[in-house]
Amino acid sequence: MTEPIHNPLVLPEDLPAPQDDGATRYLIGMRLPDLTLVATDGTAVNLSRLKGRAIVYVYPRTGRPGQALPTGWDAIPGARGCTPQSCGFRDHFTDLKRLGVNALYGLSTQDSTYQREAVERLHLPFAILSDADLKLVRALKLPTFSVDGMTLLKRMAWVIDDGMISHVFYPVFPPDKSAETVIAWLEASK
Repeated sequence: MTEPIHNPLVLPEDLPAPQDDGATRYLIGMRLPDLTLVATDGTAVNLSRLKGRAIVYVYPRTGRPGQALPTGWDAIPGARGCTPQSCGFRDHFTDLKRLGVNALYGLSTQDSTYQREAVERLHLPFAILSDADLKLVRALKLPTFSVDGMTLLKRMAWVIDDGMISHVFYPVFPPDKSAETVIAWLEASK
């Protein structure tokens, strides 16, 4: 029997929901560290120097159609759904801009070359940031998990105002509704 082909756009109905373990509570009100991350558009982005409001959605890793998932991926609470989360932010990009978001980024520990393929395939109108060397992970003590030798970020989203984290969405579930949740919060906090 052959294994079904992986389609990263489709979420299984029985995904386990992540629980709030309190791993991000300390981030609210924290100034982002003065360090640069490589973006898929070739720029270097320093989140601490962003002016105005920015949204950063943080995710474990994007998959590719037809490639095997990491070991036990669907059983890890909060792991599956990075592509649908990215597509949600893509589809709501103009809504976020309308609500005063000056910058939108995705963030993972994958390298920029891998991320660039996803940006192109998914037609994302924003850049993805790479923390492949875990500089930001270590500086902020971000929650991670490991699978198949990879250190991956737990899924969350940040509202950043002038380089400071003003709100954190964590845990994020279901991942394909992440952008809608952020938009609802932005509208309620006008």
